Formats: sequence, C-alpha cells, structure tokens
Amino acid sequence: MPFKLFSFLPILLIAHLTFCQVEEMPPPDYIKTINFKGNTPETQLPILKLGEYVVLEFDALNGDEDDYYYKIEHFNSDWTPSVLMKSEYMDGFDNQRIRNYENSFNTYQIYSHYMLTIPNAQTRRLKVSGNYMLSVFNSDDTLVFSRKFMIYENTTNVGVRVKRSRDIQFIEEKQRVEIVIDSKTMQFNNPKQAVKAVIVQNNNLNTAISNIKPQFTIGNQLIYKYDTETSFWGGNEYLFFENKDVRAANTGVQSIDLKDLYHNYLYTNFERASRPYTYNPDINGNYVILNIDAENPSIESDYVWMHFSLLPVASLKNKNIHVYGNFNNYVIDESTKMVFNESLNVYTNSMLLKQGFYNYKYIVVDNDKSIDEGAISGNFYQTENNYKVIVYYRDLGARYDKIIGIGEGSSINISN
Repeated sequence: MPFKLFSFLPILLIAHLTFCQVEEMPPPDYIKTINFKGNTPETQLPILKLGEYVVLEFDALNGDEDDYYYKIEHFNSDWTPSVLMKSEYMDGFDNQRIRNYENSFNTYQIYSHYMLTIPNAQTRRLKVSGNYMLSVFNSDDTLVFSRKFMIYENTTNVGVRVKRSRDIQFIEEKQRVEIVIDSKTMQFNNPKQAVKAVIVQNNNLNTAISNIKPQFTIGNQLIYKYDTETSFWGGNEYLFFENKDVRAANTGVQSIDLKDLYHNYLYTNFERASRPYTYNPDINGNYVILNIDAENPSIESDYVWMHFSLLPVASLKNKNIHVYGNFNNYVIDESTKMVFNESLNVYTNSMLLKQGFYNYKYIVVDNDKSIDEGAISGNFYQTENNYKVIVYYRDLGARYDKIIGIGEGSSINISN
C-alpha cells in the first residue's frame, strides 16, 4: 500500500501542474521594448480576427546576435492548457528560429532588433479561435519571455456601454460596463454555463474581470447589467512624455544630458488624488516608438535613460511606489520602483527606454502585492478609459473555448 500511494503522488502532482493557469514570463534585463501588436501603430493587447496577422518585435541589448526560437500554445478561457493537439490549432510548425533581425543603426546603444510575423512560411495558419501564448526561447531551449494573445471569430455582435456606478459610495470614482451579446447566425445553448465574458480595461490583463455570466436573456440576446460585478475604478488620465528628438527637450522633458547614453529628466510630477479631475488626452497606457530623424524607427531609435521624479506627500510615506504602464506590459519589479532621494526631497527612478511617446502613471503596491492605481493619481468617473469585452463560448461536447466576438467601448461619453 505505501508503494502504491507513493507511486500515485507524482500523477497527482502532474495533474495539478497541468491545470494551473499560465502566467506570462517577463523578459530579462537585456530584452527591451517588446512590441506585440496587430494593425495598430501603438503596442496593445493583441486581439486579432481569425486569419489576420500579428507582429512581435523586441530588442536584445547584449549585442550577441543570439538565435531565438518561438513556440505557440493554445489555452482555455481561464488560461489553463487546452486539450487540443498542436495539429488541431496550427497549420504548419512552430519551434522555429526567428529569422528576421537587424542591428541598430546610428545609435549610442547597440542592439539587435528581432521581428516575427504570424502567419509565416513555417507557421502557415492558426486554425481556431481562443487564447494563445507565444513563448520565445534561446538556443539552449531556455524560456526568455512569453506573451498572451487572442484570436476571435466574428460570429456575434457585442455591444458595450460605459455607465457611472449605481453605488452612491463610489459614484464619483467608479465606472461600470454594460454588455449586450447578440447573434443572428448561432443559437446559444445553456448560456449561463457555455458563455463567459472577460472585460479588459486599457489592455491590462492584470486588472481584467473574468468569468462573467449573462444576467438574463431576451430572445437570443444575452444581457449584462451588473453593478459591482462589472465595475472598475475610474483612475485618472495617464501622464506622458515624448522624446522623438533625443537631442532636444520635448513634451514632458525638462532637460537632457549626454553621457554614455542620452539622459532625459522629466518634469517632477505631483500627487493628483486630492485635486480636481482635469481632462488630458492620453493613449490609455500604451506607447509608440518614434524618431523624428529616422526612416526606420525600429532600428534607428536610440535608448535613453528616463529619469522620473515625484513630489512626496504624507500619505505616501513608507509606501512602495512604482512607475506603471504598458511600456513593460504592466509588470511591477525592482526596475519600476521609486526610491526616496533625501537630498532632493523627491521620489526618483531611472529607466532605460527606447525613443518614442509613452504613457505612464504612479501606483502604490501593498505588501500583499495588490495594486492601488488611485492612491496617487486618484479615481474619477470622468476619466477616459478603453474597455474591451472578450466573449468565450464552449458548446455541448466541444473540446475548447472559442472566442465568438469582441466588443469595445470608451468612457469618453459616460452616462448615468
């Protein structure tokens, strides 16, 4: 009996690992500017229609011209591995070398710029919709980084409206999302179990609300008019800077300096939570690589040390403050942490970023790793936020979760 129990334990462990939710692997320090995008100039959460292409770009700053390989895996709606064989979701092969790369040109920081387009000659087609993970490995088959993306079928109409909170306590601070799902080509079987909706604010999967069930149905329409279940903190407009001309002070840049690389010192920011809301157009946390003097910004844009600074207030004392945005896929680590400089009486951070236009904000990270986006920036219902709704469907007897529709809405015209 002890032998049988001992031999059964690895099976239980494997089963547990098999059904764990997958997380993205952040890159090492020498991998920078991972652009994962579809048909838009700025980096966003890649959600593509079945048959469209997606482009992955990144820079390796070690100057070694290393070989990198990619693999693609399919996942269920909750990011557990699906049971599909690779041949069922892919026409062609993965585990191929990324062949398209160029070295930087006329830059102080030497780097190699890699670009992968899917589909390509080796990976000819992704055949089914759903959640995917693209993982990049080095020549030793060690995982370097991974990124999530989604493919959808346009078989349903997804209406998205953004409203103020019904809760008087949060009416000035929160936004709620109402959804209507309708299809003229398919019949929803058992929608309470088969249909799942995910709401993503500003392309940030870390704060997404998932596994939302339809509240009620009218004919073949699925209606979602929740309050708390689909509510988000409004946040505030992102701060931004632009350094497409690295030799001159641009928007948000107070001064520049050239040492081994260019250094850009941003204007000192201040706490906005206790101040009135002010509309300030942004690109909802995203960024765009730009160089005013370059024909090809991907290889001619230089890397610059960006120096952030934030005025202290009593409420921030002994708090963990970080710079936050899509420039690093909303990752929180030591490189984004603000450090208090006693001689200048400000919080500071220095970060190596590629030339362009960037959105960012300051957040507080609690000891339990929870994020408070409003502690410094504030939460206002008037804030312009982008919301994407991803609708998953698994019919009776189906073996994977389809994405049957995508909806998008903005809070710019928010109503009661």
